[in-house]
Amino acid sequence: MSSKDTLYQTFVEKAELVSAFVTNIDSEEAAVDYVINLCDKKEACQLLASGCEADLSEKAETLCDAKQTKVIAAPGLKSDLYETLAAKSKKSGFDCIDSGMRKHLAGIDIGFTIAEYGIADTGTMMVDCPSEELRLATMVSEYHVCVVPKSKIRANTYGVEKMMLTRMKKTPNYLAFITGASRTADIERVLALGVHGPLELHILILEDQ
Repeated sequence: MSSKDTLYQTFVEKAELVSAFVTNIDSEEAAVDYVINLCDKKEACQLLASGCEADLSEKAETLCDAKQTKVIAAPGLKSDLYETLAAKSKKSGFDCIDSGMRKHLAGIDIGFTIAEYGIADTGTMMVDCPSEELRLATMVSEYHVCVVPKSKIRANTYGVEKMMLTRMKKTPNYLAFITGASRTADIERVLALGVHGPLELHILILEDQ
């Protein structure tokens, strides 16, 4: 078994241990199809304000029922890939956005991003997030779908040290290390998923070698 295969298997094992869903894909278009299918199967994300279950005025009812369609947030994609995603989203009846995340903080169904690297020893995705739009897409979506090229899987953080040192010279900059779905055990030591971020992390490993 080659060292690359060993890194890949370690990455998958560690990622699945922290509740990530890992799938192999052979093209970027396959990633788009995965996002569309996932969005189609899930229930629409809608965080309701407290009191929406009560009898309300017409104006308040409108506020509680503000989100009517599913939303896919995909900032930072290459233009051709975004156009493909947007076209398929429209065909499926979904909204696809690459900006204005602050207007959708209670209703982003899927955030779709591309990772710089995967870290095998922890099953971590390393995402370069220079813009607030990209950071929000990884944090406030109900599901996060992230693509990482198989060739970009490294053994540990030492394997990305040179890249990190280079990026640190650029300001402002922000590198996100994402390991599994959001989780906490702050309340009575009971594990809860999706409290501080996405409920699910879907990792798509792009076969590029």
